Amino acid sequence: MTDDAQRATNSATGPQTSETAAAGRTEDPTRRKDPLRRSRTSFAWLAVVLLAAVLVVLIVFIAQNTQRVQVSFFGWDGQTPLAVALMIAAAGGLILAAIAATLRMWQIRRRVRRGQR
Repeated sequence: MTDDAQRATNSATGPQTSETAAAGRTEDPTRRKDPLRRSRTSFAWLAVVLLAAVLVVLIVFIAQNTQRVQVSFFGWDGQTPLAVALMIAAAGGLILAAIAATLRMWQIRRRVRRGQR
């Protein structure tokens, strides 16, 4: 095949990359990179929006639960707004769950390392 015929064939079948040209195939136009693909910035923006929504919900929760309640814990007694007591309890639960999950991940990693030796 002449060079002119080869160029005509290539232009008729679509663009080729160095990889597809070496293999003798054309690039699939449906597999091009999406210009609107997800990125770290888009994930960060989504996280900011979701955190703002959670913050609004927490503000409403605090505003609606201002009545004071009696709290007793290991000999400590006091009064605090209901919302504060509930959020402290939730934060404590999250901390305990995070500690348990971290210990479990360390345990699994240690077993994997021992198994690779």
